[in-house]
Amino acid sequence: MSGKFIAFEGCEGAGKSTQMRLLSEYLQKRGVSHVVTREPGGGEISEAIRKVILNGKFTAMTDECEALLYAAARVQHLADTVAPALERGQLVLCDRYIFSSYAYQGGGRGLPRAFLEAINSYALEHFMPDVTLFLDIPPALAFDRKHGVDESDRMECAGEGFHARVYAAYKALLKEYPGKFVAVDCSGTKFETSAKIAAMLEERGLIPRG
Repeated sequence: MSGKFIAFEGCEGAGKSTQMRLLSEYLQKRGVSHVVTREPGGGEISEAIRKVILNGKFTAMTDECEALLYAAARVQHLADTVAPALERGQLVLCDRYIFSSYAYQGGGRGLPRAFLEAINSYALEHFMPDVTLFLDIPPALAFDRKHGVDESDRMECAGEGFHARVYAAYKALLKEYPGKFVAVDCSGTKFETSAKIAAMLEERGLIPRG
């Protein structure tokens, strides 16, 4: 496959959607063919699974069921959106990917890494991103930026302790995957953060220099 695969990670409200939009606009101006997608989602079936996972009414969902639904949505998303785009030679920008499972279902829920690796083996073996960017902002500050918790979102309502564990798991993953999982300082404005991301991707040869 000749395309490139870039994933974005971060806690709730970290600004992933905003940064992906700004990067997409940057790429459009330079005529770079790309696809913007998300997890869970990125296709009809995966978007339907997303509605189940995030539905605030499903409080009885087990942690294992949650992890399996994410993995199922991921496999379908790869088939529907990511693989075809990479085969066309396009750049894929994805809002969340495998490290979300490690941080949320592993760090947050406490599920064993071996279980998460097993149910995500197809993605791990065939579709690891060229780089994953972590928008590094603590969850408390991120929630302040987005003006609080979305009460209809089951994941956002998981509690402060859960999101603190997720953030800690992300920080540990940065040490585990140096070079492949890279932190982006988000303390500045969204435009300053966007400039950092573009420069980082240009340096790695993943996008053309402006």
